[in-house]
Amino acid sequence: MNKAKFSTLQLPQNLLSNLDSLGYTSMTAIQAESLPAVLDGRDVIAQAKTGSGKTAAFGLGLLTNINPRWFAIQALVLCPTRELADQVAQEIRRLARCIDNIKVITLCGGTPMARGTLELAGVKTLVLDEADRMVDMGFIEEIVGIVRACPRSRQTLMFSATYPDNIRKLAEQFMKQPHMVKVEALHDAGQIEQWWYEIDPDQRLDIVARVLHSVRPTSALAFCNTKQRCKELVAELQQAGFSAEALYGELEQRDRDQILARFAGKTITALVATDVAARGLDIKDLDLVINVDVAHDPEVHIHRIGRTGRGDKHGLALTLVSPSDARRAASIEEYQKADLAWEELADLKPAPGGPLQPPMVMLEIAGGKREKLRPGDILGALTGEGGVDGKQVGKITVFEFNTFVALDRHIAQQAFERLSAGKIKAKSYKMRFVE
Repeated sequence: MNKAKFSTLQLPQNLLSNLDSLGYTSMTAIQAESLPAVLDGRDVIAQAKTGSGKTAAFGLGLLTNINPRWFAIQALVLCPTRELADQVAQEIRRLARCIDNIKVITLCGGTPMARGTLELAGVKTLVLDEADRMVDMGFIEEIVGIVRACPRSRQTLMFSATYPDNIRKLAEQFMKQPHMVKVEALHDAGQIEQWWYEIDPDQRLDIVARVLHSVRPTSALAFCNTKQRCKELVAELQQAGFSAEALYGELEQRDRDQILARFAGKTITALVATDVAARGLDIKDLDLVINVDVAHDPEVHIHRIGRTGRGDKHGLALTLVSPSDARRAASIEEYQKADLAWEELADLKPAPGGPLQPPMVMLEIAGGKREKLRPGDILGALTGEGGVDGKQVGKITVFEFNTFVALDRHIAQQAFERLSAGKIKAKSYKMRFVE
């Protein structure tokens, strides 16, 4: 089936040219279904999974609605997590690079900002991105307060992976005859392979270790339904010699940043998370998703396993089902319209290769955006004048006060010594390995 082209939309020519230069020619399903209504000025409720192209769907709409010569906040996007807010801001900047005088700023908790001074009277477009997670995280009062501070004449766009009753009721409060869009959330069975295991509840944590020994993933994301289960599983995995960390809602932002930087840099094998804490994660090449607990809702299950098998990559998702989980598993089977592929626990045998170690190790440098450090500065200091091969340097994440550099395990010590002996932008920095 031929995909609809962006050129069929009523978009300004400069936006179309920029989309073409970015390699955006054909629309994704959510873009094709929602953009005509968005560009027509209608309120829209769109249900689609992560990675469906929803940011461009609302981003093109709000950019079309902005007057660059009017200095005021004209569009506001609410996101549940700092990571998602940063991703959205980055994508909108890319989409807006052909328009002069467009400024995109992120305001997040845990960072310094002036409070009570945000003037929203000029907002034309309000976007609620991943609305279901914002509600799950307890932000309903904050959402309602912000909505009431925006003009009634605004356009409101709501994007949500799931559409439970609490989201429906929220939408009824402040949306005007919204156009409803739902894109099929099911994944191609050929792209994401699912294995299901019947287990005794007491086996649950042990089996995760068996899975890691058998599959030997570079990066695995394990979902638990509670913070306590996350902590218990990580303690067990660490004791068994795996590099594992937990991600849950009450973590300090600094700790969360460090864990996410390490996982994205492939220096942690297993990230154990609750559904709420995992929102906004954008980890490329995720080998494996493990549902340690069965999701409460079939749509949440689909959202979880969609973290693997991105683009044209093959993904693997395993789900552990105790007798008390049988009803939830049956709901997922009905929702997917396909029989669950049950596997035998006896087939989970350790694969050869010795202890499973992440391919990269993480170096922390005690300097960041405050010192005007950029990834290119770090890479240049490592690779210049016969230094480290650039291919052995992984993801570089620069925060306000520190920087994380993923390094191939085999050259990590050499890289450390090189940076310690030299300077970055004519300055010496303290640094340490993070394990």
